[in-house]
Amino acid sequence: MKSNTVPLIIDGNDIVLQDEESIFVSNPDSGRGSQWKTQGVTPELCKRALESSTAAFPKWRKSSVRERQVLFQRVVELLKERASELSSIVAEELGCSSVWASINFHATLEIIEQVTALITSGILSGLIPETETPDSLALVFKDPLGVVLGIAPWNAPAMLGMRSIAAAVAAGNCAILKGSELSPRTHYFIANLFRDAGFPPGVVNFLVHKPEDASDTFNTLISHPSVRKCNFTGSTAVGRHIASQAGHFLKPVLLELGGKNFSLVLEDADLETTASTILDAAFINSGQICMSTDIVLVPRKLKSAFCSLIRQRLESASAVQVKHVINRRSTTRILGLLDDAARKGATVITASSLDGEHGPLYGTVIEGLTKDMEFWQNESFGPVVGIATYDTIDEAVEMINECEYGLSGAIYTASSLQAIPLARRIDSGAVHINGPTFHDGFTLPHGGHKNSGFGRFGSHWAFEEFLQTKTVIAN
Repeated sequence: MKSNTVPLIIDGNDIVLQDEESIFVSNPDSGRGSQWKTQGVTPELCKRALESSTAAFPKWRKSSVRERQVLFQRVVELLKERASELSSIVAEELGCSSVWASINFHATLEIIEQVTALITSGILSGLIPETETPDSLALVFKDPLGVVLGIAPWNAPAMLGMRSIAAAVAAGNCAILKGSELSPRTHYFIANLFRDAGFPPGVVNFLVHKPEDASDTFNTLISHPSVRKCNFTGSTAVGRHIASQAGHFLKPVLLELGGKNFSLVLEDADLETTASTILDAAFINSGQICMSTDIVLVPRKLKSAFCSLIRQRLESASAVQVKHVINRRSTTRILGLLDDAARKGATVITASSLDGEHGPLYGTVIEGLTKDMEFWQNESFGPVVGIATYDTIDEAVEMINECEYGLSGAIYTASSLQAIPLARRIDSGAVHINGPTFHDGFTLPHGGHKNSGFGRFGSHWAFEEFLQTKTVIAN
Protein backbone atom coordinates (compact mmCIF):
# COMPACT_ATOMS: atom_id res chain seq x y z
CA MET A 1 0.00 0.00 0.00
CA LYS A 2 1.34 3.40 -0.99
CA SER A 3 -0.89 5.44 1.32
CA ASN A 4 -2.70 5.11 4.63
CA THR A 5 -5.90 4.10 2.83
CA VAL A 6 -6.51 0.35 2.55
CA PRO A 7 -7.62 -0.39 -1.03
CA LEU A 8 -9.92 -3.03 -2.40
CA ILE A 9 -8.59 -5.62 -4.85
CA ILE A 10 -10.76 -6.13 -7.92
CA ASP A 11 -9.58 -8.02 -10.99
CA GLY A 12 -5.98 -7.83 -9.83
CA ASN A 13 -5.99 -4.06 -9.25
CA ASP A 14 -5.91 -1.91 -6.13
CA ILE A 15 -9.01 0.27 -6.03
CA VAL A 16 -9.18 3.58 -4.17
CA LEU A 17 -11.78 6.06 -5.32
CA GLN A 18 -11.41 9.82 -5.17
CA ASP A 19 -14.87 9.89 -3.59
CA GLU A 20 -14.28 10.72 0.08
CA GLU A 21 -17.80 9.57 0.99
CA SER A 22 -16.86 5.94 0.36
CA ILE A 23 -13.71 6.06 2.53
CA PHE A 24 -13.97 5.50 6.28
CA VAL A 25 -11.70 5.35 9.34
CA SER A 26 -10.87 1.82 10.47
CA ASN A 27 -12.11 1.03 14.00
CA PRO A 28 -12.42 4.65 15.23
CA ASP A 29 -13.70 3.44 18.63
CA SER A 30 -10.53 1.50 19.42
CA GLY A 31 -9.16 4.21 21.69
CA ARG A 32 -5.76 3.80 20.03
CA GLY A 33 -6.01 6.68 17.57
CA SER A 34 -6.20 4.79 14.28
CA GLN A 35 -4.45 6.57 11.43
CA TRP A 36 -5.75 4.18 8.79
CA LYS A 37 -8.61 4.70 6.43
CA THR A 38 -10.32 2.09 4.27
CA GLN A 39 -11.93 2.19 0.86
CA GLY A 40 -15.50 1.04 1.32
CA VAL A 41 -17.14 -0.91 -1.47
CA THR A 42 -19.92 0.80 -3.45
CA PRO A 43 -22.72 -0.88 -5.45
CA GLU A 44 -20.77 -0.21 -8.65
CA LEU A 45 -17.60 -1.75 -7.21
CA CYS A 46 -19.58 -4.78 -6.03
CA LYS A 47 -20.78 -5.22 -9.59
CA ARG A 48 -17.22 -4.99 -10.92
CA ALA A 49 -15.97 -7.56 -8.42
CA LEU A 50 -18.78 -9.96 -9.30
CA GLU A 51 -18.11 -9.55 -13.02
CA SER A 52 -14.41 -10.17 -12.43
CA SER A 53 -14.97 -13.35 -10.42
CA THR A 54 -17.57 -14.61 -12.89
CA ALA A 55 -15.22 -14.08 -15.84
CA ALA A 56 -12.28 -15.78 -14.10
CA PHE A 57 -14.16 -18.93 -13.08
CA PRO A 58 -14.42 -20.87 -16.39
CA LYS A 59 -10.66 -20.89 -16.89
CA TRP A 60 -9.72 -21.37 -13.24
CA ARG A 61 -11.98 -24.39 -12.80
CA LYS A 62 -10.14 -26.08 -15.69
CA SER A 63 -6.69 -25.46 -14.24
CA SER A 64 -4.80 -28.64 -13.37
CA VAL A 65 -4.16 -29.62 -9.78
CA ARG A 66 -0.45 -29.23 -10.43
CA GLU A 67 -0.92 -25.68 -11.70
CA ARG A 68 -2.90 -24.82 -8.59
CA GLN A 69 -0.39 -26.44 -6.27
CA VAL A 70 2.50 -24.46 -7.77
CA LEU A 71 0.63 -21.21 -7.17
CA PHE A 72 -0.36 -22.19 -3.64
CA GLN A 73 3.23 -23.13 -2.85
CA ARG A 74 4.22 -19.63 -3.90
CA VAL A 75 1.69 -18.24 -1.39
CA VAL A 76 3.40 -20.34 1.28
CA GLU A 77 6.79 -18.91 0.32
CA LEU A 78 5.55 -15.32 0.29
CA LEU A 79 3.88 -15.74 3.66
CA LYS A 80 7.12 -17.00 5.19
CA GLU A 81 9.04 -14.08 3.68
CA ARG A 82 6.52 -11.58 5.09
CA ALA A 83 6.08 -13.14 8.53
CA SER A 84 7.23 -10.13 10.54
CA GLU A 85 5.14 -7.76 8.42
CA LEU A 86 1.99 -9.78 9.03
CA SER A 87 2.60 -10.07 12.77
CA SER A 88 3.12 -6.32 13.03
CA ILE A 89 -0.09 -5.54 11.14
CA VAL A 90 -2.14 -7.92 13.30
CA ALA A 91 -0.72 -6.48 16.52
CA GLU A 92 -1.39 -2.91 15.41
CA GLU A 93 -4.94 -3.51 14.19
CA LEU A 94 -6.08 -5.58 17.16
CA GLY A 95 -3.95 -4.02 19.88
CA CYS A 96 -3.16 -7.62 20.81
CA SER A 97 -0.13 -9.21 22.43
CA SER A 98 2.86 -10.34 20.40
CA VAL A 99 1.92 -13.87 21.47
CA TRP A 100 -1.42 -13.69 19.67
CA ALA A 101 0.08 -11.99 16.62
CA SER A 102 2.64 -14.80 16.35
CA ILE A 103 -0.06 -17.46 16.75
CA ASN A 104 -1.96 -15.81 13.92
CA PHE A 105 1.01 -16.07 11.59
CA HIS A 106 1.80 -19.69 12.40
CA ALA A 107 -1.85 -20.75 12.16
CA THR A 108 -2.20 -19.00 8.81
CA LEU A 109 0.89 -20.78 7.55
CA GLU A 110 -0.45 -24.15 8.74
CA ILE A 111 -3.71 -23.60 6.89
CA ILE A 112 -2.12 -22.72 3.56
CA GLU A 113 0.46 -25.52 3.86
CA GLN A 114 -2.28 -28.03 4.62
CA VAL A 115 -4.39 -26.89 1.66
CA THR A 116 -1.37 -26.93 -0.66
CA ALA A 117 -0.52 -30.51 0.31
CA LEU A 118 -4.08 -31.73 -0.17
CA ILE A 119 -4.54 -30.40 -3.71
CA THR A 120 -2.76 -33.37 -5.31
CA SER A 121 -3.77 -35.94 -2.68
CA GLY A 122 -6.75 -37.23 -4.64
CA ILE A 123 -9.18 -35.14 -2.63
CA LEU A 124 -10.60 -33.69 -5.86
CA SER A 125 -10.96 -37.10 -7.50
CA GLY A 126 -14.35 -38.61 -8.23
CA LEU A 127 -15.65 -42.18 -7.99
CA ILE A 128 -16.68 -45.05 -10.24
CA PRO A 129 -19.47 -46.67 -8.20
CA GLU A 130 -21.26 -49.93 -8.94
CA THR A 131 -24.43 -49.65 -11.03
CA GLU A 132 -27.64 -51.67 -11.10
CA THR A 133 -27.00 -52.95 -14.63
CA PRO A 134 -23.73 -54.65 -15.60
CA ASP A 135 -23.49 -52.97 -19.00
CA SER A 136 -23.58 -49.39 -17.69
CA LEU A 137 -20.78 -47.25 -16.30
CA ALA A 138 -21.31 -44.49 -13.75
CA LEU A 139 -18.81 -41.71 -13.15
CA VAL A 140 -19.20 -39.37 -10.18
CA PHE A 141 -17.27 -36.14 -10.61
CA LYS A 142 -16.44 -33.51 -8.00
CA ASP A 143 -16.94 -30.07 -9.51
CA PRO A 144 -16.32 -26.60 -8.07
CA LEU A 145 -19.37 -24.51 -7.25
CA GLY A 146 -18.52 -21.20 -8.90
CA VAL A 147 -17.87 -18.03 -6.91
CA VAL A 148 -17.60 -18.42 -3.12
CA LEU A 149 -18.11 -15.49 -0.75
CA GLY A 150 -15.85 -15.73 2.31
CA ILE A 151 -16.70 -13.40 5.21
CA ALA A 152 -13.90 -13.26 7.77
CA PRO A 153 -13.92 -11.67 11.26
CA TRP A 154 -11.39 -9.43 12.96
CA ASN A 155 -10.38 -11.43 16.04
CA ALA A 156 -7.99 -13.83 14.28
CA PRO A 157 -7.89 -11.94 11.02
CA ALA A 158 -4.97 -13.59 9.24
CA MET A 159 -5.87 -17.16 10.10
CA LEU A 160 -9.61 -16.78 9.51
CA GLY A 161 -9.13 -14.65 6.42
CA MET A 162 -6.99 -17.38 4.88
CA ARG A 163 -9.39 -20.10 6.02
CA SER A 164 -12.35 -18.38 4.38
CA ILE A 165 -10.90 -18.66 0.86
CA ALA A 166 -8.00 -21.14 0.66
CA ALA A 167 -9.83 -24.47 0.32
CA ALA A 168 -12.49 -22.92 -1.90
CA VAL A 169 -9.90 -21.60 -4.37
CA ALA A 170 -7.88 -24.83 -4.25
CA ALA A 171 -11.05 -26.73 -5.16
CA GLY A 172 -11.38 -24.68 -8.36
CA ASN A 173 -13.70 -21.92 -7.21
CA CYS A 174 -13.12 -18.20 -7.41
CA ALA A 175 -13.43 -16.32 -4.13
CA ILE A 176 -14.45 -12.91 -2.89
CA LEU A 177 -12.92 -12.21 0.52
CA LYS A 178 -15.16 -9.78 2.37
CA GLY A 179 -12.94 -8.49 5.13
CA SER A 180 -13.79 -6.87 8.43
CA GLU A 181 -13.86 -3.10 8.81
CA LEU A 182 -11.98 -3.66 12.10
CA SER A 183 -9.03 -5.46 10.46
CA PRO A 184 -8.91 -4.37 6.80
CA ARG A 185 -5.12 -4.21 6.57
CA THR A 186 -4.71 -7.83 7.61
CA HIS A 187 -7.40 -9.04 5.22
CA TYR A 188 -5.89 -7.00 2.39
CA PHE A 189 -2.54 -8.61 3.20
CA ILE A 190 -4.07 -12.09 2.83
CA ALA A 191 -5.78 -11.33 -0.50
CA ASN A 192 -2.64 -9.64 -1.79
CA LEU A 193 -0.61 -12.82 -1.22
CA PHE A 194 -2.67 -14.55 -3.91
CA ARG A 195 -2.18 -11.69 -6.34
CA ASP A 196 1.56 -11.53 -5.74
CA ALA A 197 1.81 -15.31 -6.08
CA GLY A 198 0.54 -15.03 -9.64
CA PHE A 199 -3.08 -16.14 -9.39
CA PRO A 200 -5.09 -14.93 -12.41
CA PRO A 201 -7.04 -11.68 -11.89
CA GLY A 202 -10.49 -12.33 -10.49
CA VAL A 203 -9.68 -15.64 -8.81
CA VAL A 204 -9.39 -13.78 -5.49
CA ASN A 205 -11.04 -10.38 -5.06
CA PHE A 206 -11.09 -8.38 -1.83
CA LEU A 207 -13.87 -6.13 -0.56
CA VAL A 208 -14.59 -4.18 2.63
CA HIS A 209 -17.63 -2.05 3.36
CA LYS A 210 -18.67 0.64 5.79
CA PRO A 211 -20.40 -0.82 8.87
CA GLU A 212 -23.73 0.72 7.88
CA ASP A 213 -23.52 -0.88 4.42
CA ALA A 214 -23.20 -4.47 5.67
CA SER A 215 -26.68 -5.73 4.86
CA ASP A 216 -26.96 -4.08 1.44
CA THR A 217 -23.50 -5.28 0.41
CA PHE A 218 -24.21 -8.84 1.46
CA ASN A 219 -27.54 -8.88 -0.36
CA THR A 220 -25.91 -7.58 -3.53
CA LEU A 221 -23.27 -10.30 -3.40
CA ILE A 222 -25.36 -13.29 -2.34
CA SER A 223 -28.13 -12.53 -4.84
CA HIS A 224 -25.79 -12.70 -7.82
CA PRO A 225 -26.23 -15.91 -9.86
CA SER A 226 -22.49 -16.65 -9.94
CA VAL A 227 -22.14 -16.65 -6.14
CA ARG A 228 -22.97 -20.23 -5.21
CA LYS A 229 -22.01 -20.41 -1.54
CA CYS A 230 -21.06 -18.25 1.44
CA ASN A 231 -18.97 -19.06 4.48
CA PHE A 232 -19.12 -16.84 7.53
CA THR A 233 -17.30 -16.80 10.85
CA GLY A 234 -18.74 -14.46 13.47
CA SER A 235 -21.63 -13.89 15.83
CA THR A 236 -24.75 -16.02 15.94
CA ALA A 237 -26.96 -12.97 15.44
CA VAL A 238 -25.25 -12.00 12.19
CA GLY A 239 -25.02 -15.64 11.12
CA ARG A 240 -28.77 -15.99 11.49
CA HIS A 241 -29.29 -12.99 9.18
CA ILE A 242 -26.82 -14.37 6.64
CA ALA A 243 -28.48 -17.80 6.63
CA SER A 244 -31.90 -16.20 6.19
CA GLN A 245 -30.86 -14.01 3.28
CA ALA A 246 -28.85 -16.76 1.61
CA GLY A 247 -31.76 -19.15 2.01
CA HIS A 248 -34.02 -16.75 0.14
CA PHE A 249 -31.77 -17.22 -2.90
CA LEU A 250 -31.30 -20.96 -2.21
CA LYS A 251 -27.59 -20.49 -1.52
CA PRO A 252 -25.94 -22.85 1.00
CA VAL A 253 -23.86 -21.42 3.83
CA LEU A 254 -21.06 -22.64 6.08
CA LEU A 255 -21.36 -20.95 9.47
CA GLU A 256 -18.94 -20.98 12.40
CA LEU A 257 -20.71 -18.88 15.01
CA GLY A 258 -20.58 -17.99 18.68
CA GLY A 259 -19.76 -20.28 21.55
CA LYS A 260 -20.30 -20.61 25.28
CA ASN A 261 -17.59 -23.09 26.03
CA PHE A 262 -17.63 -25.21 29.18
CA SER A 263 -14.71 -26.91 30.88
CA LEU A 264 -15.75 -29.84 33.05
CA VAL A 265 -13.34 -30.64 35.89
CA LEU A 266 -13.67 -34.19 37.22
CA GLU A 267 -12.77 -35.29 40.75
CA ASP A 268 -9.55 -37.01 39.67
CA ALA A 269 -8.18 -34.05 37.69
CA ASP A 270 -4.77 -32.54 38.40
CA LEU A 271 -6.09 -29.25 39.76
CA GLU A 272 -2.87 -27.26 39.44
CA THR A 273 -2.37 -28.08 35.76
CA THR A 274 -6.09 -27.68 35.09
CA ALA A 275 -6.23 -24.22 36.65
CA SER A 276 -3.32 -22.97 34.56
CA THR A 277 -4.66 -24.44 31.31
CA ILE A 278 -8.14 -23.03 31.90
CA LEU A 279 -6.91 -19.50 32.56
CA ASP A 280 -4.79 -19.56 29.42
CA ALA A 281 -7.79 -20.81 27.45
CA ALA A 282 -9.98 -18.07 28.91
CA PHE A 283 -7.59 -15.15 28.51
CA ILE A 284 -5.79 -15.78 25.22
CA ASN A 285 -6.30 -12.76 22.93
CA SER A 286 -8.16 -11.14 25.83
CA GLY A 287 -10.84 -13.81 25.53
CA GLN A 288 -11.76 -12.66 22.03
CA ILE A 289 -11.95 -16.14 20.53
CA CYS A 290 -15.16 -18.03 19.85
CA MET A 291 -13.59 -21.10 21.52
CA SER A 292 -12.34 -19.34 24.67
CA THR A 293 -13.23 -21.06 27.92
CA ASP A 294 -16.26 -19.29 29.41
CA ILE A 295 -17.56 -21.47 32.23
CA VAL A 296 -15.82 -24.02 34.46
CA LEU A 297 -17.88 -26.69 36.21
CA VAL A 298 -16.14 -27.99 39.34
CA PRO A 299 -17.25 -30.69 41.81
CA ARG A 300 -18.77 -28.90 44.79
CA LYS A 301 -16.33 -30.48 47.23
CA LEU A 302 -13.35 -29.23 45.18
CA LYS A 303 -14.58 -25.66 44.71
CA SER A 304 -12.54 -24.12 47.51
CA ALA A 305 -9.26 -25.77 46.49
CA PHE A 306 -9.79 -25.03 42.80
CA CYS A 307 -10.73 -21.37 43.34
CA SER A 308 -7.67 -20.92 45.54
CA LEU A 309 -5.44 -22.17 42.72
CA ILE A 310 -7.21 -19.94 40.20
CA ARG A 311 -6.65 -16.88 42.40
CA GLN A 312 -2.96 -17.70 42.75
CA ARG A 313 -2.53 -17.87 38.97
CA LEU A 314 -4.91 -15.11 37.95
CA GLU A 315 -2.49 -12.22 37.75
CA SER A 316 0.35 -14.03 35.95
CA ALA A 317 -2.01 -15.57 33.38
CA SER A 318 -3.65 -12.23 32.73
CA ALA A 319 -0.28 -10.52 32.36
CA VAL A 320 0.70 -12.86 29.53
CA GLN A 321 -2.56 -13.00 27.61
CA VAL A 322 -4.63 -9.86 28.27
CA LYS A 323 -3.89 -6.57 26.55
CA HIS A 324 -6.88 -4.90 24.86
CA VAL A 325 -10.36 -5.67 23.74
CA ILE A 326 -11.16 -4.41 20.28
CA ASN A 327 -13.04 -1.21 21.18
CA ARG A 328 -14.96 0.70 23.85
CA ARG A 329 -18.28 -0.87 22.89
CA SER A 330 -16.89 -4.28 23.81
CA THR A 331 -15.60 -2.91 27.10
CA THR A 332 -19.01 -1.55 28.01
CA ARG A 333 -20.71 -4.86 27.20
CA ILE A 334 -18.22 -6.90 29.23
CA LEU A 335 -18.47 -4.62 32.25
CA GLY A 336 -22.25 -4.92 32.06
CA LEU A 337 -22.00 -8.70 32.36
CA LEU A 338 -19.71 -8.37 35.38
CA ASP A 339 -22.00 -5.85 37.07
CA ASP A 340 -24.98 -8.16 36.55
CA ALA A 341 -23.12 -11.11 38.08
CA ALA A 342 -22.05 -9.06 41.10
CA ARG A 343 -25.59 -7.76 41.67
CA LYS A 344 -26.88 -11.34 41.66
CA GLY A 345 -24.46 -12.56 44.30
CA ALA A 346 -21.30 -13.64 42.50
CA THR A 347 -17.80 -12.73 43.63
CA VAL A 348 -15.93 -10.94 40.83
CA ILE A 349 -12.15 -11.20 41.14
CA THR A 350 -9.83 -9.20 38.90
CA ALA A 351 -6.07 -9.19 38.29
CA SER A 352 -6.16 -5.58 39.40
CA SER A 353 -2.47 -4.72 39.29
CA LEU A 354 -2.54 -4.69 35.50
CA ASP A 355 -3.23 -1.60 33.46
CA GLY A 356 -5.86 -1.46 30.71
CA GLU A 357 -6.73 1.33 28.31
CA HIS A 358 -10.50 0.91 28.10
CA GLY A 359 -11.26 0.50 31.79
CA PRO A 360 -10.58 -2.62 33.86
CA LEU A 361 -9.68 -4.98 31.04
CA TYR A 362 -7.93 -7.37 33.36
CA GLY A 363 -8.29 -11.10 33.49
CA THR A 364 -11.42 -11.64 35.57
CA VAL A 365 -12.96 -14.62 37.35
CA ILE A 366 -16.60 -14.86 38.43
CA GLU A 367 -16.88 -17.18 41.44
CA GLY A 368 -20.34 -18.44 42.30
CA LEU A 369 -21.72 -18.18 38.77
CA THR A 370 -25.38 -19.21 38.49
CA LYS A 371 -27.81 -19.75 35.61
CA ASP A 372 -29.78 -16.57 36.28
CA MET A 373 -26.76 -14.39 35.50
CA GLU A 374 -26.44 -12.89 32.01
CA PHE A 375 -22.91 -14.25 31.70
CA TRP A 376 -24.25 -17.83 31.80
CA GLN A 377 -25.95 -17.55 28.41
CA ASN A 378 -24.27 -14.58 26.69
CA GLU A 379 -20.92 -14.86 24.94
CA SER A 380 -18.68 -12.31 26.66
CA PHE A 381 -15.88 -12.22 24.08
CA GLY A 382 -13.64 -10.83 26.77
CA PRO A 383 -11.08 -11.95 29.39
CA VAL A 384 -13.66 -13.40 31.78
CA VAL A 385 -14.27 -16.93 33.06
CA GLY A 386 -17.00 -18.08 35.43
CA ILE A 387 -16.85 -20.90 37.97
CA ALA A 388 -19.91 -22.95 38.95
CA THR A 389 -20.33 -26.20 40.86
CA TYR A 390 -22.04 -29.53 40.24
CA ASP A 391 -22.91 -32.55 42.36
CA THR A 392 -23.22 -35.34 39.78
CA ILE A 393 -21.85 -35.96 36.29
CA ASP A 394 -25.38 -36.18 34.93
CA GLU A 395 -26.13 -32.73 36.36
CA ALA A 396 -22.98 -31.29 34.78
CA VAL A 397 -23.78 -32.76 31.35
CA GLU A 398 -27.32 -31.39 31.57
CA MET A 399 -26.00 -27.90 32.38
CA ILE A 400 -23.68 -28.01 29.38
CA ASN A 401 -26.20 -29.41 26.93
CA GLU A 402 -29.03 -27.05 27.81
CA CYS A 403 -26.88 -24.15 26.58
CA GLU A 404 -27.95 -22.87 23.16
CA TYR A 405 -24.35 -23.00 21.90
CA GLY A 406 -22.22 -26.04 21.11
CA LEU A 407 -18.86 -25.05 19.65
CA SER A 408 -16.16 -26.41 21.94
CA GLY A 409 -15.69 -27.90 25.37
CA ALA A 410 -13.12 -29.57 27.60
CA ILE A 411 -12.92 -32.33 30.20
CA TYR A 412 -10.09 -32.48 32.75
CA THR A 413 -9.38 -35.87 34.29
CA ALA A 414 -6.63 -38.36 35.14
CA SER A 415 -8.44 -40.98 33.04
CA SER A 416 -8.41 -39.74 29.44
CA LEU A 417 -9.70 -42.93 27.83
CA GLN A 418 -12.51 -43.29 30.34
CA ALA A 419 -13.57 -39.72 29.56
CA ILE A 420 -14.31 -40.52 25.90
CA PRO A 421 -17.86 -41.83 26.57
CA LEU A 422 -18.49 -38.70 28.63
CA ALA A 423 -17.19 -36.51 25.81
CA ARG A 424 -19.63 -38.17 23.42
CA ARG A 425 -22.53 -37.17 25.68
CA ILE A 426 -21.66 -33.48 25.32
CA ASP A 427 -23.49 -31.76 22.45
CA SER A 428 -20.59 -29.81 20.99
CA GLY A 429 -18.58 -29.69 17.78
CA ALA A 430 -15.40 -30.55 19.68
CA VAL A 431 -14.52 -31.77 23.16
CA HIS A 432 -10.91 -31.64 24.33
CA ILE A 433 -9.81 -34.08 27.02
CA ASN A 434 -7.07 -32.48 29.13
CA GLY A 435 -6.61 -29.71 26.59
CA PRO A 436 -7.79 -26.11 26.13
CA THR A 437 -11.11 -25.37 24.48
CA PHE A 438 -9.54 -23.03 21.91
CA HIS A 439 -7.38 -25.62 20.13
CA ASP A 440 -8.17 -25.83 16.39
CA GLY A 441 -6.13 -28.49 14.59
CA PHE A 442 -6.12 -27.92 10.85
CA THR A 443 -6.08 -31.64 10.03
CA LEU A 444 -9.42 -31.94 11.85
CA PRO A 445 -12.98 -30.83 11.12
CA HIS A 446 -13.94 -27.62 12.87
CA GLY A 447 -17.44 -26.27 13.43
CA GLY A 448 -20.31 -26.14 15.86
CA HIS A 449 -23.59 -27.70 16.91
CA LYS A 450 -26.85 -25.91 17.68
CA ASN A 451 -26.57 -22.10 17.57
CA SER A 452 -22.82 -22.35 16.99
CA GLY A 453 -23.46 -23.04 13.32
CA PHE A 454 -23.13 -25.86 10.82
CA GLY A 455 -20.70 -27.10 8.19
CA ARG A 456 -17.02 -27.78 8.72
CA PHE A 457 -13.71 -26.08 8.03
CA GLY A 458 -10.47 -28.06 8.12
CA SER A 459 -8.61 -30.55 5.93
CA HIS A 460 -10.69 -32.57 3.45
CA TRP A 461 -13.91 -31.52 5.19
CA ALA A 462 -13.29 -27.96 4.02
CA PHE A 463 -12.73 -29.07 0.43
CA GLU A 464 -16.01 -31.01 0.45
CA GLU A 465 -17.84 -27.84 1.50
CA PHE A 466 -16.86 -26.18 -1.78
CA LEU A 467 -17.46 -29.05 -4.20
CA GLN A 468 -20.59 -30.49 -5.77
CA THR A 469 -21.07 -33.94 -7.29
CA LYS A 470 -22.13 -34.71 -10.84
CA THR A 471 -23.09 -38.20 -11.98
CA VAL A 472 -22.53 -39.28 -15.60
CA ILE A 473 -24.01 -42.64 -16.64
CA ALA A 474 -22.93 -44.39 -19.84
CA ASN A 475 -25.25 -47.18 -21.01
